[in-house]
Amino acid sequence: MGVRAVALDAQGRVFLVRHSYLPGWHLPGGGVEVGETALEALTRELREEGHLELAGPPVLLGVYFNGFAARRDHVLVYVAEGVRQTRARPADREIVETGFFPVDKLPEATARASRARIAEALSGAPPSAHW
Repeated sequence: MGVRAVALDAQGRVFLVRHSYLPGWHLPGGGVEVGETALEALTRELREEGHLELAGPPVLLGVYFNGFAARRDHVLVYVAEGVRQTRARPADREIVETGFFPVDKLPEATARASRARIAEALSGAPPSAHW
């Protein structure tokens, strides 16, 4: 099981990451570790991938079947408003670039699933059960 966030700053910009091992820009997140709750995993992933702090409790957007990763993988996506970046996130072996982007000016290479989750969260697009 994994978690991801539509993480929005005070200006309403969405935070995206670009990984070294996966093409395109993606919502921040990752796997839930043994003994961790989904919210603990989300808090950890946001801190690790973007030096982001939550301003308040995130709201569950949906649960998505991710058949690309495994035949039983599910991703919980949360909407986190008012996140704050405590410091710049330097590039490393896993994350090569991060940034906040206006929702109407996402990078061209933003992944289809990330675009879909952003649209569901912010534009009233119909939710999907699939990643």
